[in-house]
Amino acid sequence: MRILVLSQYFWPENFRINDLVAALVERGHEVTVLTGQPCYNIVAKPDDGPPPVSYAGARILRVPIVLRKEGKVRLLLNYLSFVASGSTIGLWQLRKQKFDVIFSPQLSPVTAILPSIMVRWLWKRKLAIWILDLWPDTLKALGVVTSPRLLALVGRLVGFIYDRCDCIFVQSRSFVLKVLEHASHAPRIEYLPSWSEDLQSPDSAAFAPEVERRPDLFTIVFAGNIGETQDFPSLVKAATLLREHSDVRFIIVGEGRMAAWVRGQIAEQQLDNIVMTGAYPLERMPSFYKHADALLVTLKAEPIFAMTIPGKVQSYLASGRPVLAMLDGEGAAVIAESGAGCAVPAGRPEDLADAVLKLKALSASDRAAMGKAALAYSRAQFDRNTLIDRIESTLADLASTARRPSTINASE
Repeated sequence: MRILVLSQYFWPENFRINDLVAALVERGHEVTVLTGQPCYNIVAKPDDGPPPVSYAGARILRVPIVLRKEGKVRLLLNYLSFVASGSTIGLWQLRKQKFDVIFSPQLSPVTAILPSIMVRWLWKRKLAIWILDLWPDTLKALGVVTSPRLLALVGRLVGFIYDRCDCIFVQSRSFVLKVLEHASHAPRIEYLPSWSEDLQSPDSAAFAPEVERRPDLFTIVFAGNIGETQDFPSLVKAATLLREHSDVRFIIVGEGRMAAWVRGQIAEQQLDNIVMTGAYPLERMPSFYKHADALLVTLKAEPIFAMTIPGKVQSYLASGRPVLAMLDGEGAAVIAESGAGCAVPAGRPEDLADAVLKLKALSASDRAAMGKAALAYSRAQFDRNTLIDRIESTLADLASTARRPSTINASE
């Protein structure tokens, strides 16, 4: 197949869509990626040169956008600029491209799908989206939008988008009812959780040199986005409660909008039990996980986040390390069902601190048993090849029903 992936975020930004593109190319498909200039969750250094024009054999086309910086106005301009550039400059860049089907991951913002809808309409190709973040619920939960009227307007926009998709993948079964709330007709919906990346086992990786090796400490590693969704105030509070336990430390691997705030709290409260490393490429994660006695995942205490399984859960399970979670709903259920560790309610730093001490008090063999249970559950429920098979099969089905030739020439 010739597949167009249209995503606001792509390499060197660190998202699972990178892995999917690489897998599709490896399976013999011709993949073109239309994306923005990298400015979020970047894992390449600024002196690495201009943004890459290819990745794992896929061609990358980039459109200019307003780069993300601090402040809501700048963030809004970032969102709107991708819609504008993707729907104009992006269409021009695609004018002689041939593709059979379109795939778009839907994170924040939902507006990033609008260029995909334009391409679907002009090229008469089927569009599949993968919902990883529910709007307007996330906006409400984070307090970004509080006006009921404005939330209703965003909800109508979401319905407009869903109604123009030929297949909607959802990362959580709880998302299905939310999709049906907004769609005016019953779309094709398929459950597609995130998969466990095909990474080296931490057991065979070298220790990350960026972190001091301290076998005398109980080390909890958090890897991923440092944002409002992850409830870092509660994580910092838990670290504050544990500061008298000199044999416990938190390692935070990643960057994000809350990173500067966390660094400020570390300095202000003199929290020497939190170490921040910055962001690193996905393939480096096993070397950081190797330091971990437990891996930490957190989400804010909001109903919408209780419906979400954070992508890092799958990565953590596949590492064969115990998992410590401060979240509700489906994510917590996965931890409990797998026997991979322990989960405490979202927004409860006191409970998180207690869980750290309880996990630390277990024998090494008991924690190793949790790690084995995590790995077994990962292989059974979140196998990468099985889930990518599902995407590939659905895209092939959609491509087989495309309605007309897939090229638009400049003269049309």
